[in-house]
Amino acid sequence: MKYIAMTLCLLSGAFLTTTASAREVNLTTEMKNYGGDGAYLAIYLTDEKGIYQETVWVAGQKSKYYKHLSGWVRGTRKRESEYDGLTGASVTSGKTLTVTLDLADSYIDSGFQLRIDSAVEDMRDHRNDIVVPFTSEGVGQPISGRGYVKTFTYSF
Repeated sequence: MKYIAMTLCLLSGAFLTTTASAREVNLTTEMKNYGGDGAYLAIYLTDEKGIYQETVWVAGQKSKYYKHLSGWVRGTRKRESEYDGLTGASVTSGKTLTVTLDLADSYIDSGFQLRIDSAVEDMRDHRNDIVVPFTSEGVGQPISGRGYVKTFTYSF
């Protein structure tokens, strides 16, 4: 009986520690005005060396187009679960995508980067459209994209 009680206490403590170490993060991606279909976006985390760590969000639900998000796809293929993030609809020209989700506190101020790859059908693909250090100092600071993304901001 003591063993069961002790095990339950340890598991409860581990669960509370895990849930307390995540933070709600808002990601806002404003798209440029471009002439074309909806854009596919992959928002993902890399370490300080640019090595893929985790998918945060994928805009665009048809996986046959994911190959155009080359930086993200390259990283996910090295993992067991090929596409490990959440997905939603593609984002059209001039529109804004806002995503709210929980991310581990360990990603913040630890050398990790948020990256966005973007692609539009029959148009150019943009690997690393956005690359930004994931820091407390960067909260609310708009970052200009190099492709279809006009600006990207994040907040806690």
